[in-house]
Amino acid sequence: MAGFAGRFLREGFRPRYEWLELANQCYAIGYQSLPLVGITSFIMGLVLTLRLRPTMVQFGATSWIPVMVGLTIIQELGPIITGLMVAGKVGSSIGAELGSMRVSEQIDAMEVSGTNPFKYLVVTRILAATLMVPILTLLADAIGLGACYLGINLQGVTSVALFTNNILGRLTFGEVLPAVGKTFFFGFAIGLIGCYKGYNADNGTEGVGAAANSAVVLASLMIFLLDLVAVGVSTAFGFI
Repeated sequence: MAGFAGRFLREGFRPRYEWLELANQCYAIGYQSLPLVGITSFIMGLVLTLRLRPTMVQFGATSWIPVMVGLTIIQELGPIITGLMVAGKVGSSIGAELGSMRVSEQIDAMEVSGTNPFKYLVVTRILAATLMVPILTLLADAIGLGACYLGINLQGVTSVALFTNNILGRLTFGEVLPAVGKTFFFGFAIGLIGCYKGYNADNGTEGVGAAANSAVVLASLMIFLLDLVAVGVSTAFGFI
């Protein structure tokens, strides 16, 4: 897989560029994943707020609910949930699609016809995943915070301005940067693993299913490992 990633770095930024296919993959990975990510983020933000409120009421700290939920969503839950949802939806899709093309010899046919299948199939999907996961994460954060605002107003009343000021007044650039930066690596890992498993699939239709399944499992595990590394680096440099 390291060699596969090295080949991506060698070929990904050389002409010819497949802009149309890249746009198609951005649409498929980004736009078509937004409903799933949005619904999950909304439920996450609402449930977290409703579950946290009784505890905060006992300590007389209800005013801290927006800050605590907002920081939790922006720093950890938003990126992790988005990464896992995309890994489940997109990772399996890429693995199955490329796996079926491999076992049906479509990739071999592209090579014979003079087309570079790696650049057309792999590079575009990895780049699209790398670009779209951070955007989806930002949208998921916004939706989750909106759900938090709704959850607070179900049992109380607070203004949008007060809610926003409570969160923005606590956030710093050093807290937001690692949270957004690690999502680029999440997207890269999802695209790389899905493409690697599908591009190297074998054993017919059984191999296609195995490629899709292993892509999801390995990508999900890699997201947690990358998050652990990101937290360690952020702590070492004083961002947390």
